[in-house]
Amino acid sequence: MKKVVLLVVAVCFTVFSFAQDAAEKMNQANEALQNKEYVKALELYQEVLAIPDHGQDAEGIKSTINQLKPVIAKDDASNAIDSKEYDKALEIYKAAMTEFPDDESIASLAGVKFYNAGIVSYKAKSYLEAAKCFTISEVDFKNDKAEKYKNASLKKVAEDLAAEGKTSVEEVDVCAENKTILISSLANAYVMQGNELYKKGAEVLSAANQKVNDGAMSTADDAYAAEVAKAKKEFVAAIEVLDKALALDASNANATKLLEACKAVQ
Repeated sequence: MKKVVLLVVAVCFTVFSFAQDAAEKMNQANEALQNKEYVKALELYQEVLAIPDHGQDAEGIKSTINQLKPVIAKDDASNAIDSKEYDKALEIYKAAMTEFPDDESIASLAGVKFYNAGIVSYKAKSYLEAAKCFTISEVDFKNDKAEKYKNASLKKVAEDLAAEGKTSVEEVDVCAENKTILISSLANAYVMQGNELYKKGAEVLSAANQKVNDGAMSTADDAYAAEVAKAKKEFVAAIEVLDKALALDASNANATKLLEACKAVQ
């Protein structure tokens, strides 16, 4: 009889220990939840459920866990965006949208987060990063404003490439659709360069001809020849960049017109 009593006491003590451990972890989980330590809270709630005879509201804990999972996914994705790990963030968001299809906040938050990251990158003059963020926001999360700013970002990327004299966009890490836009933008950037050079040459030539008309010099003067040579130098430089524009986009009408104008005054 004494052995039976000891066994019963041992069993009761074990059950009591389990319940006490569960209660302690439950308190820790609730505290973590209040402190917005969601990952820690989730792990503790799961540990409570794993304890035999935990004596807690199992259904309530499961409900809390199900509510925490999308919150944690959104936090993880947001942190990835803040760290400029855009591919990782997109992967997390897409997985969350698949796992929690009824949580409409995931897609809307994702669109906003990528859009805002694009704005921050654009202001920091990180135009390629901005273009990527706006593209994700536009394509994956249907953000209507994103396309406008994506194109503006790609235009800035193109201007930077033109400033470096680049004639290809193959090394730029963008999707195929954006690469097409970037090629067109780079061609236009060279057209702008060509236009500025053409205007400089035309102004020099016009000023020289005005002096001839005013009687300040004649076309036979060395000074006039020097001004014409100066103007032609600008036209030659314009032709060089306009050739780059047409190599990128043969259908660019502005490049063709400017090229013809430059050749006409050489």
